[in-house]
Amino acid sequence: MWRATFIGALVGFTISVALAAPAQAETLVVFAAASLTNALGEISEHFAAENGVTVKPSFAASSDLAKQIEQGAPAQIFISADTAWMDYLARQKLILSDSRSDLLRNRLVLVAPSDSPTLAREIQAGTDILTLSQGGRIASGDPDSVPVGRYFRQSLTYFGQWPGLDSQLVRAASVRAALALVERGEVPLAAVYASDAAISNKVKVVGLIPDQSHEPIVYPVALLADSPTARQFLAYLHSEAARAIFSRYGFL
Repeated sequence: MWRATFIGALVGFTISVALAAPAQAETLVVFAAASLTNALGEISEHFAAENGVTVKPSFAASSDLAKQIEQGAPAQIFISADTAWMDYLARQKLILSDSRSDLLRNRLVLVAPSDSPTLAREIQAGTDILTLSQGGRIASGDPDSVPVGRYFRQSLTYFGQWPGLDSQLVRAASVRAALALVERGEVPLAAVYASDAAISNKVKVVGLIPDQSHEPIVYPVALLADSPTARQFLAYLHSEAARAIFSRYGFL
């Protein structure tokens, strides 16, 4: 009798402990373009605190992230810095097409070290971009894969300066890598997004590149795997609270 009573009490204790133990927080993995590092990092922290989940953003060039997704990386959401890499995944049916939307826009600018004597100007057809770099090399993303570099190449082509500047281009692995080269004084000029220029006190904008010289800089977002939490985070990205943060970091 005592043994049955003891076992019954032990089972009841085990069940009560299991019920009392807090549920393990769900983890949401978000792959996002490098230019979103600061803004999305803050948004993820707010969402996690409000909803009791763990959000793990992973930032890199959109091209690198798309390739990782193609190889089976376990992410639930992808935010690209251009439509081309989202289209790439869509053709392989690796995104949930009904979840895709355009989240943000951005602008392309030229930045120099904050102590550079170069003055800000609107880039026009007669502007010699090489002169702005004082004859030095210009950094941007690799135009063969990184969106910011592709936009920059389109602009240089539009102004008829790509053949002359191709050999002067430092092809960085991401827009943040290009920004870092200017911050460290390794190059005198870089083509980055306006949002990247806004987060650094080591650079200043010296050139505003007109939107008509390149494709629209659009950030599409889509689910890679469906879940209530992923859908909730996707909706949060479009909320007024998230938009206010994106705007503060220079996104349109």
